[in-house]
Amino acid sequence: MAEVLSQDEIDALLSAISTGEMNLEEAKEREEKKKIKIYDFKRPDKLSKDQLRTIQMIHETFGRLNTTMLSAQLRSAVQIQVISVDQITYEEFIRSIPEFTILSIFDMGTLDGNAILELNPNIVFAIIDRLFGGPGRSIDITRELTDIELTVIENVILRLLGNLKESWENVHEVQPRIEQIESNPQFVQIVGPNEMVIIVTFEIKIGDTEGMMNICLPSPVIDPIMPRLSAQYWFSSIKKEKTEENILAIKDRLNKVKIPLVAKLGNTTINLKELLSLKTGDVLVLDQNIHREIDIIVGNKVKFKALPGTEGNKMAISIERILDEGS
Repeated sequence: MAEVLSQDEIDALLSAISTGEMNLEEAKEREEKKKIKIYDFKRPDKLSKDQLRTIQMIHETFGRLNTTMLSAQLRSAVQIQVISVDQITYEEFIRSIPEFTILSIFDMGTLDGNAILELNPNIVFAIIDRLFGGPGRSIDITRELTDIELTVIENVILRLLGNLKESWENVHEVQPRIEQIESNPQFVQIVGPNEMVIIVTFEIKIGDTEGMMNICLPSPVIDPIMPRLSAQYWFSSIKKEKTEENILAIKDRLNKVKIPLVAKLGNTTINLKELLSLKTGDVLVLDQNIHREIDIIVGNKVKFKALPGTEGNKMAISIERILDEGS
């Protein structure tokens, strides 16, 4: 952290510069010569800034997907966002989380080794309370989950991890699967204490309750896909997915979309008394001549001009003109 000067120190510094006791240019040169980057060989950085940024983008997608999923499941306002991506040792991660928390150990399917999804108890009990019909308030206690609560939260974690597969698909196909759930961090040892891990930290808000969620990715797990963890690779893989097959699938779905179509025969105005007295056989006079073109409205836009008529025993319209966009 940079040193903060007091007002007296600032005044003394300005006075020294103004009187010539201190040469500003020489001070700058000395400062530039002192710029040395300290490197701790006990904690080597495994990922570059570009790779960390890619991991952040992947998990921002993960957060958005789970925001939608939990909002629908809990029927409550949910917000999940990434607040940091860090490289630390596994021992530091274990020390940084509460003594009682919910740790889900899972494997990535196509990658060797395990990872961890850690949920703060505040969020866990808020989810359980909401699913059991409560308002979604957190319980300020630290206790083991009951068998029923454990089953419920395991199903929620399964759905959370299901979205991990979709968020990683542009980099590597993963198939997360829960191995076990623990509440004591000291009982969880997926890698050595000095092994470097990537920690993605999320802030979760469920109604008025706030808490944290962490994903711990050990370096040995993601080492095989390290070259793919770059923004260039990620965006190029997204571009390649726009195949002719996908375009045809999208067109096929669009062709099946139902939209409202209205033939507007005309308008008229009556008062409430006349409306209440209408009965079968009454005739309303519209402001539109039957021999003039009428508007055909698709969605909320006039797209065609047509003439009204009949086809057999059914009423019909004959399209006379297709209106240009914006006309």
